[in-house]
Order: sequence, then structure tokens, then C-alpha cells
Amino acid sequence: MQLTQTPHVVVIMGVSGTGKTTIGPLLAARLGVPYAEGDDFHPPANIAKMSAGTPLTDDDRWPWLDAIGRWAHERAGLGGVVSSSALKRAYRDRLRAVAPDAVFVHLTGDRALIEERMTQRQGHFMPAALLDSQFATLQPLAPDEAGVAVEVTGDPGDITERAVAALADLPPSSR
Repeated sequence: MQLTQTPHVVVIMGVSGTGKTTIGPLLAARLGVPYAEGDDFHPPANIAKMSAGTPLTDDDRWPWLDAIGRWAHERAGLGGVVSSSALKRAYRDRLRAVAPDAVFVHLTGDRALIEERMTQRQGHFMPAALLDSQFATLQPLAPDEAGVAVEVTGDPGDITERAVAALADLPPSSR
């Protein structure tokens, strides 16, 4: 079952290990819209830095956020789901500058749970060693930002259903 009013674009956000790459495609399927993996928008230099355990600077992130914003803008009126850590308000503002109708789903969870998930995943360039820097950078959604927070406990299906329900509860002006 799809939502009757799908947001133009949903940005799945949160620190690494919260499940953006797992929940994003599930949410997109549930909403009947395409999914874009935010990591695919990183230039090779960013991936090399993160793989080496070096946190990205804001200057590293701007071109990445601009590329995600362009994808979101292209999906305006059509719907879509894209992942992006979007940890700082400034990053979300940058995305909204290009895609003003974007709505955020902030995947939240206990640090220990997220670290456990990070150590279990394979083939991802983001090491668990950068988790502390991610939490230090994180600025949760402010009340004036269109979006919802969704706890990442439980299985992916449960998390997705919580996200769908939370999005459905947003005021119409946020959708």
C-alpha cells in the first residue's frame, strides 16, 4: 500500500550504520518511487579519504551534496528517495536550496547498536572508527525542518513501516 501523498523527495539521513542503504530502497519500494544511493554521488577522492579513516571536511561535502540536490530537484513532483548522512543543518539547508520540497527521515539509534551493525557489515568503505566523528557532527532535525525521526531498532521491515507511518503523519504542507 502506498501513501496517498508521497513527498516529492525523501532524504534518508543519519550517521553511518543506521541503515540508510537498507531502509532507503525499502521505503522507496513502499512509496512506489525510485531510490538513489547517496554514496554513489561521492567523488572518488571522498571515498578514498573515508576508506583511509579520514573524516570529510565541509569543502569535501559540498560537491557531493550539490549532486544529491540536483537528483532530488530532478525528481520534484515525481517522488524519490535518496540517502545522505545530512548530519548538519547546513548540509540539509544546502540540499533544500536546490530541492526545497525535500522531506527528511532521520534514522536514529543508540551508538552501541549502530557500532555493532557497522562491524558486521562487509564491503563498505566507511570504517567504524569514524562513528564518533559522525555523532560529534550530528545536528538532529530542528522543529522548523520538514522531517521525522525514526528509531532503528527492530528489523528493516519494522523500521520502514515506522518511517511510512511517520511520513503520513506530517502536516500536508510538509509533504
